[in-house]
Amino acid sequence: MSRFKSDFLRTLDERGFIHQVSDETGLDELFSREIVTGYIGFDPTAPSLHAGSLIQIMMLHWMQQTGHRPISLMGGGTGMVGDPSFKDEARQLMTVDTIEGNIASIKRVFANYLAYGEGPKDALMINNADWLRSLNYLEFLRDVGRHFSVNRMLSFESVKTRLDREQSLSFLEFNYMILQAYDFVELAKRTGCRLQMGGSDQWGNIVNGIDLGHRMGTQQLFALTSPLLTTSSGAKMGKSATGAIWLNPDMLSAYDFWQYWRNTEDADVPRFLKLYTTLPMDEIARLSALGGSEINEVKKILATEITAILHGRPAAEEAAETARKTFEEGGLSENLPSVEVPTADLEAGIGLLSLIVRAGLAGSNGEARRHVQGGAVRINDQAVSDERMTIGTGEITGDGVIKLSLGKKKHILVRPA
Repeated sequence: MSRFKSDFLRTLDERGFIHQVSDETGLDELFSREIVTGYIGFDPTAPSLHAGSLIQIMMLHWMQQTGHRPISLMGGGTGMVGDPSFKDEARQLMTVDTIEGNIASIKRVFANYLAYGEGPKDALMINNADWLRSLNYLEFLRDVGRHFSVNRMLSFESVKTRLDREQSLSFLEFNYMILQAYDFVELAKRTGCRLQMGGSDQWGNIVNGIDLGHRMGTQQLFALTSPLLTTSSGAKMGKSATGAIWLNPDMLSAYDFWQYWRNTEDADVPRFLKLYTTLPMDEIARLSALGGSEINEVKKILATEITAILHGRPAAEEAAETARKTFEEGGLSENLPSVEVPTADLEAGIGLLSLIVRAGLAGSNGEARRHVQGGAVRINDQAVSDERMTIGTGEITGDGVIKLSLGKKKHILVRPA
């Protein structure tokens, strides 16, 4: 039996999204009696968010699905500073043009999870540059800065950890938490927003916003954070051995995205079904009870359901079929990821290690060499052990490609260009 009576908090609770809530009873009552507006901020540090952001995006999704209004706040202003929370060093500063380009690229993903519009329950996408970039510094110090205690800010774990390691924290970064708090107040005034959500590392920043709102005369504001997730083996969510699991299709294919979730560790499957799919809880309970060889079929369902939300059902099913042909039939699918190599390079011959790096299966020749020495590399499904091997036009198959494989699950088609 859930401890919540509102649909939104009950849904988040049973699916494992809740880590901390500033006032459980008050927030539950608020969601039970009116349409609530809540937001999560996303800083545009790259042209795409990665899978580590999916838990926050799904929280906004469930907010709308249970009858409330979510805001996806783009950090066009805060992105010029960079969130220092639990970072070892300052982020690389970005130009305004880079930030705007990243925001334009990131925006495309959200429409797969949220319905935007002008209605009372339609999602809003807002850019905090609308108010932050035009701030008058002296007025901001006088009207907002006076409400912040440096002593208290220094006590926050995200700041304290950095200082305890004797790592520099710039004055620019130190201001980030003030700007984030001000965002909450500004959204409360502009949209009636009452709730800020985020990962558990944002708790101090969000509570700062609640306190600032109280001092600046807003209605009572609330905080809700989700647990910071790692896989059962301790790996960070959204990362793989070959890099970030990007959400934008131009940065990571639907097939590679599907494969990431297909490779989920057994112990993580029930939790990921709850967090990252929209399957009903009774169906998730049924799937979670399966074991043995059936767990692999559940992983395929997990991968397909998550991919279907982001890339669409046809792309998800195509990815699943590509994997089936590749792994179960041993066939060669046109939908496998590919890399183009100039025909002239193939005619001259390319070193095996260089080709592995060029295909993105290793970050360096040294890493590629270790893969070869470990027996993990195959050319056209034939194991190769000679790290000095040269790959050329003689390896091109009747399908007009060279199949380069690393282990059992990573395959790249090398195409002459």
